[in-house]
Amino acid sequence: MDNNNIVEKLDGLVARFEETSTLITDPAVIADQKRYVKLTREYKNLEDLMKARKEYLGLLSNIQKGKEMLQMEDDPEMKEMLKEEIQASEERIPVLEEEIKIMLIPADPEDDKNAVLEIRGGTGGDEAAIFAGDLFRMYTKYFDMKGWHYEISSFTEGSAGGYKEIICNVTGEKVYGTLKYESGVHRVQRVPVTETQGRVHTSASSVAVLPEADEFDVEIHEGLIKWDTFRSGGAGGQNVNKVESGVRLRYPWTNPNTGVTEEILIECTETRDQPKNKERALGRLRTYIYDREHQKYVDDIANRRKTLVSTGDRSAKIRTYNYPQGRITDHRINYTIYNLGAFMDGNIQDCIDHLIVAENAERLKESEL
Repeated sequence: MDNNNIVEKLDGLVARFEETSTLITDPAVIADQKRYVKLTREYKNLEDLMKARKEYLGLLSNIQKGKEMLQMEDDPEMKEMLKEEIQASEERIPVLEEEIKIMLIPADPEDDKNAVLEIRGGTGGDEAAIFAGDLFRMYTKYFDMKGWHYEISSFTEGSAGGYKEIICNVTGEKVYGTLKYESGVHRVQRVPVTETQGRVHTSASSVAVLPEADEFDVEIHEGLIKWDTFRSGGAGGQNVNKVESGVRLRYPWTNPNTGVTEEILIECTETRDQPKNKERALGRLRTYIYDREHQKYVDDIANRRKTLVSTGDRSAKIRTYNYPQGRITDHRINYTIYNLGAFMDGNIQDCIDHLIVAENAERLKESEL
């Protein structure tokens, strides 16, 4: 893409940027929350492009003016300084062009959302549950590094440790857009603590990352919800056993993609406050329905893309954690490193960065920018 082509594309967005900046201050738009949120996201993306446009035009201007001044300048020191400024601008331009190309590709509208992280022990019995616990610890360490907040909404412990299943809500900046690459089957190869012969076993746990649904993303008829309350079990003192703080909801939902009606069952025992548990159960219901209704959208993406970087295919084996070799391999991009200890302590950003680069390369190819 040459300079003129990039400038033309950016210039073509100026009018839309000005329009969205006006629309998001319109009371009628603000009253329509669904439209308002969509427009504010578009405004933020366009604002970033306008900043890039300003820098790009400035660089082109610096090069042109610098070359003109170079022809008229006689002072050797000034000439050298002008050459350095021109060179710096010329080196920045191709880097900025790549950034602009990525920004010009329509972003996944769900990337800015918070996420629901679900980890389940798969094949491997007790060892799979222990590994699911290790994965959860890895992610929580990563969340701490990112400054994200997480809350566990439900879990079932494994008999030998770890979790048969654990679900948590993660909030922060661009959580779903970052974590979506983790969806899939994670395989571990190691000697389990339950193994007496010292043999290496292969086990697996599945990870699902779902975009958290906003209230206006899905329509729920609250009158159809059937609520039950019950006493929460487990540690926590007398209050947990005597007060019916746990909630269970049942909701009949018809899948618009298939026309099939099913009953959704959700339990929440996270807090000792029944109203808070109800609120969180409703949030999980919204996310579940949103995920199911958008599965067709996810499938369409998977069909269009040649890679499995972020297709949402939760049955695909995406990564192997080999403890004897201290190796992690991400099978989608043939990424292999030998720092398993640090990786399991939450240092997973480099792998995610490689996945983002691979996906962006594919998206650029598709968009023919």
